Amino acid sequence: MAPGDGGGGAAARDLERGVGALKRFQERVNNLLAELENGAGGTKKVAAQAVSRGSFSGANMPFAEADGFYTQYNRVHKALTSLSKSLGDQIELLRIGVHGADVGFDNVEEDLRSRFHRIRTRLDQEREAHEKRDKPQGDAPGQNADVKDVDTEDMG
Repeated sequence: MAPGDGGGGAAARDLERGVGALKRFQERVNNLLAELENGAGGTKKVAAQAVSRGSFSGANMPFAEADGFYTQYNRVHKALTSLSKSLGDQIELLRIGVHGADVGFDNVEEDLRSRFHRIRTRLDQEREAHEKRDKPQGDAPGQNADVKDVDTEDMG
């Protein structure tokens, strides 16, 4: 150990390697984000690929199957658009987080810090809404009244 080293030489080299890894990771995240936004899966391109109801059987012709298919198409299209935006937001969140880890979170520009918190809040709200919607609703009194208790006595 060198006298002025304070024993931190190895730790400093490890930190430098860690920062290098973070920078490479950030570059990969940035490339992925650009690829996503500029590719066929980008939010704008997915949102622009809409089909009208008339495409299935004519606008004024009653056709229940076409109506049902169109309803499901719109549901899936909306979900894909939302997924694309959410994925882009998550990648942007990682990019800002890696930048903050690199320069120190106190040194991150205020607009980036604000964007980080807005994205995180929006993603948290989306996650909570999905969890609430997907959470099984417990049997309330009177619910499932047609289900009878079954005696499970061993018949053997």
